[in-house]
Amino acid sequence: MTFEHRVVGQNSLGGSVYQHIAEALTKGALKPGDRLKIRDLAQQMGTSVTPVRDAVLRLVHEGALALRSPRDIRVPSLPQERYLEIRTIRLKLEGLAAEGAATNATPADIARLERLTEDNEQALARSEFTRATAINQIFHFELAEIAAMPILRGILQNLWLQMGPVIAAAYADGGRTMIEHHYDVIEAIRRHEPQAAKRAIREDILAGGDVILNNHILIPPDGAGPQS
Repeated sequence: MTFEHRVVGQNSLGGSVYQHIAEALTKGALKPGDRLKIRDLAQQMGTSVTPVRDAVLRLVHEGALALRSPRDIRVPSLPQERYLEIRTIRLKLEGLAAEGAATNATPADIARLERLTEDNEQALARSEFTRATAINQIFHFELAEIAAMPILRGILQNLWLQMGPVIAAAYADGGRTMIEHHYDVIEAIRRHEPQAAKRAIREDILAGGDVILNNHILIPPDGAGPQS
């Protein structure tokens, strides 16, 4: 993982570092099992180790990172039961976002969703799966933006801290399954049909979930570690 922007401003340093790492998690730049090194992150971001350590500990507290030892910080594998709980919450909340988007969307909003989907298609065609995963996350969050639900978007941000790496791990195998329902979402929004938009985004989440559940990414219920 690399960061393109150097962090500046002492007062907001810790928060900026947190946001950079959190974005890498939500957008799928990190996958389960990836290891983070505090000194490497500090060098990449042009900071001392203190704000990076503080950000990492905050993410550990939120369940987004696992601290095995001070020198072994990793993106954790997600237990299947935890994944299913988060998916159930997403079905409710992202369905609500889709309903709101269908009510509020302007032609410019719809065009933006169409561009995102086309960009995702191109990334998949080029096997640029990290980019495709990031675009997928933007699409999902855009629904809450269009719905004008900033509190809901904040809740989704916390859920996707854990979901982003899992989705990234499945994206290559999932291929177009990960986005094919986006067209149904857009069409429902274009027609200003909230219930249809809700159904479409739920189908999208469930289709992607089937890929995740069938690709040995999660820790199975017996707790024996990721399926292999």
